[in-house]
Amino acid sequence: MSAHSTEHPSDGPADGPADSTADGTRLRRGITGLLLFVFILGDVLGAGIYALMGVLAGEVGGLLWAPMLLALLLALLTAGSYAELVTKYPKAGGAAVFAERAFRSPVVSFLIGFCMLAAGVVSAAGLALAFAGDYLGTFFDVPAAPVAILFLAVVGALNARGIRESMGANLVMTVIELSGLVIVIAVVGIFAAGGGGELSRVLEAPAETSVPIAVLSGAIIAYYSFVGFETSANVIEEVRNPRRSYPRALFGALAVAGAVYILVGLASAIALPADELTGSTAPLLDVVKASGVAVPAWLFSLIALIAVANGALLTMIMASRLTYGMADSGLLPSVFAKVLPNRRTPWAAIIATTVVAMALTLIGDLALLAETVVLLLLFVFLSANVSVLVLRRDRVERDHYRVWTFVPVLGIASCILLLTQQRGIVWLFGAGLLLLGVVLHLVARGSRSRRRDHRASAEASAPHEPR
Repeated sequence: MSAHSTEHPSDGPADGPADSTADGTRLRRGITGLLLFVFILGDVLGAGIYALMGVLAGEVGGLLWAPMLLALLLALLTAGSYAELVTKYPKAGGAAVFAERAFRSPVVSFLIGFCMLAAGVVSAAGLALAFAGDYLGTFFDVPAAPVAILFLAVVGALNARGIRESMGANLVMTVIELSGLVIVIAVVGIFAAGGGGELSRVLEAPAETSVPIAVLSGAIIAYYSFVGFETSANVIEEVRNPRRSYPRALFGALAVAGAVYILVGLASAIALPADELTGSTAPLLDVVKASGVAVPAWLFSLIALIAVANGALLTMIMASRLTYGMADSGLLPSVFAKVLPNRRTPWAAIIATTVVAMALTLIGDLALLAETVVLLLLFVFLSANVSVLVLRRDRVERDHYRVWTFVPVLGIASCILLLTQQRGIVWLFGAGLLLLGVVLHLVARGSRSRRRDHRASAEASAPHEPR
């Protein structure tokens, strides 16, 4: 996706010292374009592709590639809006900050921020279920629910230990999770070249529903595999030359992820019929086994577990930091802003988000959790697309990416279209989460009001010193 940028002579050279503060940030700009690309790619690839192919097969039959392609195109629309907003306002905070600038409403800003937070926690719960499924079953025969809860406890402990330790392994884990998907594509390619599989299955539509409806319904689930790119807005202050680096890394990572996903969809349909994929919690392992290529089941399962763990860790880092930031700003109860004195990590926010994610795993329905994540993020993305258009009248004295106007317009339409396809139970579940957020927000407001009244009362009753 290409667009044009606005240039301002006063901006000076595009490339400055990595640790310069002339652009208004106190953070060191140490993230190169390549590192940003890997960060976004790792966050996107860890968003459920290893678990959702079976759920997707139940919706679209052998047309697994079609909802992946549609979801990629829809994700690129909103990514275009993010590219403009993030480079125009290169401050951490993401869609909630953009909403505050565009709508000047603390309530709207809070709701958008809480949608991001809730989506992160629900996503982590879904990934925990994926971790505890058949991939882990290759090594241990254990019940899924307690394993998912234990997994989240370990993720929470790593999160509390420190972000440097958490992020240090991201590059290695991204390479590992990408290698797993490449293995799926390669072994099925060898399988098909030797006359195995069934190529005609890639055009095999479900019998009980029309193809457009099936693909659209599948795109809602497939969209879950592309979420994660929006969290990159929170590291923009540490990116070198963000106007050039951010759009390239963002679109490049989504394009690579989309191409890999489409090829994995094609490979899955060729290797196995839809009814054998449906319901499997380790569908890609089943595909590798069906190919007959000598890839040890334990090796592929280990790769899948690492991929899921990486996605869950990055998601919980985002959710806990967002909880901390909202509590520190007075939008959530102040207890969630408590920080470990030595580690400097938001322990209260980490415990809260981890406990909620643990509770959500008890639902046990990966499809419901995935669709709820998409529902919540669609409101975030809808806000971002509208914010681009509203903020066009806000001129800034810096060079920034500018997307074609029709892109956010189509982004708005795509969000509305996907919202209309959500199931009633997903709306109820999402509404319940937002209601929880509203209650916490009201508690925070009441607490701030009581503190103000107490201070005012104390000042009024304090004896005045004689002059």
